[in-house]
Parts: sequence; C-alpha cells; structure tokens
Amino acid sequence: MAILEPQTSPPLYANRPSQTGLRQHNERLALSLIRAHGSLPKAEIARLTGLSPQAASVIVRQLETDGLVVKGKAQKGKVGQPLQPFLLNPEGAFSIGLKVGRRSGDMVLMGLDGGARNVIHQPYRFPSPEEFVDFAQDGIKSLAAEVPRGKRKRISGLGVAMPFDIWKWEEEAGAPHAVMEEWKDFNLQGALQEFCDWPVLLCNDATAACGAELLLGKGQSYGSFAYFYIGYFIGGGLVLNGQVFAGPTGNAAAFGSMPVAGRNGASQQLIRAASLFRLERTLREAGIAADILWAPQSEWKEIRDQVSAWINEAAPAIAQAAVAIASVVDPKAIIIDGAMPNTVRSELTAAVRSHLETLNRDGIAPFAIEEGTIGIQARALGAASLPLFANYMVNRDILFAG
Repeated sequence: MAILEPQTSPPLYANRPSQTGLRQHNERLALSLIRAHGSLPKAEIARLTGLSPQAASVIVRQLETDGLVVKGKAQKGKVGQPLQPFLLNPEGAFSIGLKVGRRSGDMVLMGLDGGARNVIHQPYRFPSPEEFVDFAQDGIKSLAAEVPRGKRKRISGLGVAMPFDIWKWEEEAGAPHAVMEEWKDFNLQGALQEFCDWPVLLCNDATAACGAELLLGKGQSYGSFAYFYIGYFIGGGLVLNGQVFAGPTGNAAAFGSMPVAGRNGASQQLIRAASLFRLERTLREAGIAADILWAPQSEWKEIRDQVSAWINEAAPAIAQAAVAIASVVDPKAIIIDGAMPNTVRSELTAAVRSHLETLNRDGIAPFAIEEGTIGIQARALGAASLPLFANYMVNRDILFAG
C-alpha cells in the first residue's frame, strides 16, 4: 500500500543548497529559540544568539520565506516602533508519531509547533508484528491524507516509540509465546521503512514520553529531572541540563528494572510493583473487564476500589525509587505521568509525596515530586517530535541514541 504523495527527497528546509555550516546552525538555533519562547521578535533573537541585528534579520526573513515561521500580532514597546514577534508556522513542517504498546497502538500527526493535529488509537491484545505493521501502514496513509495536498512534501519523517526488548516479561504481558518470539527477531524500523519513503527514527517509548514532557509540558521549568511513565509497564526517562539523556544504547533511565522493597520486605523490580499490568490482573481476578484501562476517554470511576488498592502498592515503591535516583542524579524534580486519567495521576502523585516523607533522605538535596502534564499521548507525541528535531532544531539527538 503506497502512502499518498510520498516524499522522495530530504525535507524542504534540509534540502535547500544554502543550508550548510554556520548558516544552517543559526537558522536551527533561531527556530529552537522561537519554539522554547513561543514567539520572539528579531531583536530578541539577535540578543539571545549573539548575532548582529542584520544577521538575525536575514535569518528570520529566510525562515519566513521557507514558510517555517509566521508573523504574530505586533506588540507595542516602551519606545520606538511596535515589536513584530515571529512564531513557528504549524504547517511549516509535519511529522507522524507511532507508539507501540502492549495493549494499544497510537499514531499522531504533529505540526512544527508541536501541536497534535489528529490522533488514531487502536486497542488490542498484544498483536503480532505483521498485525501491527498493517495498523501502522493504514494509519500513515490516513494521517498523510490529513495534510493539505500541496504541503505533503513538508512531512519530515516517522518517529517510532516502542519498548526495547518488547518480547520480555511474557507472563506479565499475557502474550502468546509464539508472538513474543516473532517480536524478538523482528526489525520494526526496517519493516516500516520498506513502505515509508520518509526517514523512520526509533526511540525507547518511555524516553520518548520524557521528551514530550520536556518539550511540551512541565519539564520546561526544570533543567534536570527524572521521569516516570506508568504504562502497562513502568518506564523512565532522564533530563540533564535541558537535554534527554538516552545513553549509548538508548536504554538509559530504565527505572522499571530498579530494585525496591515489597510489602514483605523482599526485593523486587519496580516494574512488578508500579505497573498497570498489576491493576489489569486485579480486575481480571475480580471478574471485571480490563478493557476500561485502555479506553482513551475512561475516567476509571467504576473501578475506584481497585485503583486505590493499586496506588497503595505502587506509591511506596515509586517513592523508594525516587530517593535512589536522587542520590545519584541530583535532579530538581521527579515527574510522574502515565496512561491514566488525570484524577488518578493526581492521586498517585500525592501518595508518592506522602510516602517520600517516611523515607530517610539524609545527604540528598531536596527535590520536588511533580505531576506530569501530557498523559496517554506522551509516547506518541515524543515519537512525532523526533523527525522535527532531526530536521529543524539544534539538538538532532535530543531524544535518541547517536
């Protein structure tokens, strides 16, 4: 199945012959600053970059010609002419994000400004690689069709967020052994690239979610933070000095593997104490359909008793892991997010704060426990950010291992 009007050359911005060396860096830097601040006038871009006003003006003019920035509403200054701010053009570039999950798949179309323009959600019971590729292929065709025909050449790539070693934890995932073995030897990135003429970039799913929190959420307020994302299995991410640290293999901050003490005092991995598969198992044992956990609009009101019991088990384990992380990384905050309703996320975060007060933190600098802001779409949005950063921003490797 061919995608609509596939791109056969690099994105418009990256393909312009003049985009080399210092000029390209400065244009990427200007775009990155505008993204971080929301909007900026030329004079402020010059001040923040150290460029001359004339050089900054030339760069912004070229970005506007390329359709990557647009003029905002003029702002009256204290003296002189009104300031003319520039914003990222939402239709200046596009990307598609794909989240591979154990209970659902998600795809999102993102504009250059980071906004989600359309979302596709598909619940399932641990699909085979072939079934998932079919879902991705249909989704790519559908999302590409959402882009105006004359602008489809501005789709810059497909970002994929998936659990590394997805075939592990077979018993907990409740997946057929034969299907798990198929995933073990399957190259998803290569399979997608066969029918996708855009670059396909791959990232660990929890790291991608962490990147989304940094770029689009509360993480912008912290230079360094650790991050928990609670999906079917809990995972993590780490931001140091404003950049996601993925490590040499892309598997840094695998907090789910961290040992914590269980209720009986025995050591166990965090993944077995604070993951949603524990709540799913509780529901099934009680004869309650667990599909409610993966319905995107569900508030989980019907399962409040089971949710409260799960929080009582998960919160102490996350608090222990938070202290261990803080003793090594010295973060300003630890942010908790996940594929759950906002009310449940708030309750879990409050419980972690409460349990943190019972733990010995001598010698550890104070850190905040913060509630995340992105939620169920964090992994897909983080994935969609990959091509945009690779083509238009300063830090090409901000979300994935080099």
